[in-house]
Amino acid sequence: MELQDAITLIQHDSLTQPGHAAWADLGCGSGLFSRALARLLLPGSIVHAIDREPVSIPPVTGQVSIRPLQLDFVANAWPLQDLDGILMANSLHYVSDQPGFIRKAGRYLKPGGHFLVVEYDTDQANRWVPYPLGYLQLVRLFSREGYTAITRLHEQPSIYGRANIYSVLISRG
Repeated sequence: MELQDAITLIQHDSLTQPGHAAWADLGCGSGLFSRALARLLLPGSIVHAIDREPVSIPPVTGQVSIRPLQLDFVANAWPLQDLDGILMANSLHYVSDQPGFIRKAGRYLKPGGHFLVVEYDTDQANRWVPYPLGYLQLVRLFSREGYTAITRLHEQPSIYGRANIYSVLISRG
């Protein structure tokens, strides 16, 4: 996926609300979606790029800071608080206890904070997607945890051809 594709996939007006924003990109990998998010946030904002593996992200043009952090976001506490949002691009499907994790992650959000989730629209597990979250399953999961504002943003074909990739913006409403 190219940077512009990632930007298009997660783009939403709520990301450009006035003021500085603090986001965490959980399971950031190469930082593609961290960079995409940085392009959408207003100057002065920060993206905490978190991954279990060492994080090395190319510099971003603009005035949004990306701060890498090597950390297992499932097993460990995070040195963050009052986040405006949590981005999970193809990482929630690696979490076995998804309800427990959503409760944990929600404690790091400030009131009115968002989850921004990118996932494959499939319920069929495989070795790359061990705990899949097709769109309807994701809606049920977050709804059970008290998140009532769930907006499907965009969708595009996966390069793997099995299921489309979709993005969703989620908040408590």
